[in-house]
Parts: sequence; structure tokens; C-alpha cells
Amino acid sequence: MWSWETAWEGLPAVLQGFGLTLAATALGSVLALFLGLVVAILLRAPTRWIALPVAGLAEFIRSTPLLVQLFAAWVLVPGVDALTLGTVVLGVHYATYTAQVYRAGIDAVPLGQWDACVALSLPRRRVWRAVVLPQAIRNVLPSLGNYVISMFKETPYLAVIAVPEMVHRANEYGSTHFAYLEAYTTAAVIFLLASCPTSLLMRRLEKRLAH
Repeated sequence: MWSWETAWEGLPAVLQGFGLTLAATALGSVLALFLGLVVAILLRAPTRWIALPVAGLAEFIRSTPLLVQLFAAWVLVPGVDALTLGTVVLGVHYATYTAQVYRAGIDAVPLGQWDACVALSLPRRRVWRAVVLPQAIRNVLPSLGNYVISMFKETPYLAVIAVPEMVHRANEYGSTHFAYLEAYTTAAVIFLLASCPTSLLMRRLEKRLAH
């Protein structure tokens, strides 16, 4: 039977875990967005000795379940704080997806602009910083935002390496008070309230950039 009193009593514990969920999402997103951009640029390296290994490693990470990666990191890198380890694994995992998004944005930059930069003898670094990346990133912002939302919804996987995020806290409260229904429902509602407005914002941004 559902109990509102039990749900309200468990809310502080669940919200405490929500703070760690947001922290893992924010830090993981920063890592994924930065590392993904680096990977996308390396994939366009003129030498295969750089592009091929990077492409192979990215494909391996992208094709491996996140849960397996978390377990592997937990076993292979002992002694590291669980939250730090989980955040890094999340960031690296999603960097392989954001790299493909960046790559599509870079490929969408008109070839004529590359040719114009060559004709003007602009330094390669300036071409990327002032011409290519501003256009590419602007065009892929909605897609990048969607991956951030996906990362937020996959933070419960961090519970397998004992990160006390929201679902972990809900499970703890449910097991000690025999109130799994209230605890998990509260966590689900918080996830819904946090992700739905962000998803709508990304859709609105996508429509705005399409015009």
C-alpha cells in the first residue's frame, strides 16, 4: 500500500542522492563534451597512425555496455573514489558519442569555407577556432544536449560501484523502511521532473536553429 507519510519521510534521503546525480552528470558532461571534440578532431588527422587507433578505441568503447565498463574500471583501478571513477567512465563513454556528433557538424561546414581559409593562408589553428568550430558546434548543440540528458538518465548505473546517487539512496531507504514503492517512485518522479523540461528545451532549440 502506498503511504504519503513514508514518501515524504524518504524525500530528503532521495534528494541528497539527487545532488550527487547532478554532480556526476555535470562533471561527466564537461568531460564528454571536451574529450568528444578532441576525438572528433583526431579522427580527421592526416596520418592514419593517429586516426585509426583513435577510431578503433572509440568504436570499442561505444560498442561496450556502460555497465561492463563501470565494473571493469572498478576492478582495474582500485583505490579511486567511486564518484570520481564513475564520473570519468560516464564522460569517456559518452565522449565516443559526442565525437560522432561533432564530426557530423564539422563535415557540414561548406567546403568552400575551407578553401577560402586556404586561399587566405590562415593558420590551421585559427581556421578551427574562428571558422569551423563556431559553425559546427552551433549546428549540433541540440544533439549534444540530448546526450547530456541521456547521461543524466543513466547515472543510476553508478550504483553498481557504490556511488550513493539518487537510486542508490532510494534503495537504501526502501530496504531500511520496507518502502521500496515509495522510494523508487519518488526517485522516478524526480527524474521525470528534471529531464522533461530539459528535453522540451532541446526540442525548442533545435527548431530555432533549423530556421
